[in-house]
Amino acid sequence: MPASKTTKPLVVAGRVAETLTIAVVGGSALGLLGMPAGWLSGSIIAVASASLCKRPMLMPTWLMRAIFVLIGISLGSVVTPATLHGVANYPLSIVILIVAMAVVAITGALYLQKVHGWDRMSAYLAAAPGGMSQVIALAVEVNAEVRAIAIVQTMRVVIVAVGLPAGLAMLGLVHTGARSSVGGPFDPSQLGELALLVGTSGAAAALAHYVRFPGGLMFGAMMTSAIWHGTGMTHALMPWWAVNAAQVALGAVTGSRFANTPIRLLMRYIAAAFGSFAVAVAIAAVFAVVLINVVSVPLAEVMIAFAPGSVDAMMLLALALGLDPVYVGAHHLTRILMVSVAMPLFARHSVRREEIFVDEEHPPLKEPQLEE
Repeated sequence: MPASKTTKPLVVAGRVAETLTIAVVGGSALGLLGMPAGWLSGSIIAVASASLCKRPMLMPTWLMRAIFVLIGISLGSVVTPATLHGVANYPLSIVILIVAMAVVAITGALYLQKVHGWDRMSAYLAAAPGGMSQVIALAVEVNAEVRAIAIVQTMRVVIVAVGLPAGLAMLGLVHTGARSSVGGPFDPSQLGELALLVGTSGAAAALAHYVRFPGGLMFGAMMTSAIWHGTGMTHALMPWWAVNAAQVALGAVTGSRFANTPIRLLMRYIAAAFGSFAVAVAIAAVFAVVLINVVSVPLAEVMIAFAPGSVDAMMLLALALGLDPVYVGAHHLTRILMVSVAMPLFARHSVRREEIFVDEEHPPLKEPQLEE
């Protein structure tokens, strides 16, 4: 019997509550243990595991948008006049990033075609270094293999968000005592400043989102908060518990993308996901080594800035690991803009000229094959 109008909202609310509960348990387990970025990583692992066990994980759109705004405000709050002195180093670093991401996309696509037999369009969209929502929307439009692309893109985000902090700590590039939480204690005397900060940052985020600026909700809020704090006009900070809650919720968003994915389907692409990720990391590492030899930037910041993960997760990692979120944010914004512009142009050009390559020995990954 179909759910009534009364019971349907209750079912949705129940699923959201279950998702957040699992995220809190997972995030708290690693966060309280002091693992770098543990609140985010633990939440991702817990919710993704529940999704793969066929639990209906769900995060509503309005809540995701609120999370992005909160994250943006928190990111901007760490900006001080002193942090802005390094901006002169960014142009060369960003140029190197653009070249690196182009090489990552090309080599990753070639790997998926030659090693795993993917068709050309699906391979390039799966290898795109970021912009997962734009890439998947484009995959639907050009009739590429959407689920394969989504799994590879999502696995990349999870591997980076979970593995990179631990790897940096093991290599000694970040201190084990790096901040596992950001923000500060709640100060009632600053309630007025905090309200003004949240209001103006939220308005800027809404405007950036309205004009379809890439990552507008987060970057609009971040830039407004950065102006307030960078000019010294406010010292109000988001409470630490609110920022940790945002990290847990963001982990739930990422983990919930595994919902309704059969294990066998995930395993079908697991080798492709790890293989393409290894190619991307190897290429990015080469360019990162070049960069740190010509620009005085800490290796950990370069690795986070060049990591092909989601913008919000990477910037949260920068905060949680005590790195410069302004440097990281500038690079990830450049990467997303590059993907947002280049991928649609490539796809439309390929479709128009009918240049989507199909290897006779390895047919394209069409939907019927995934149901066998």
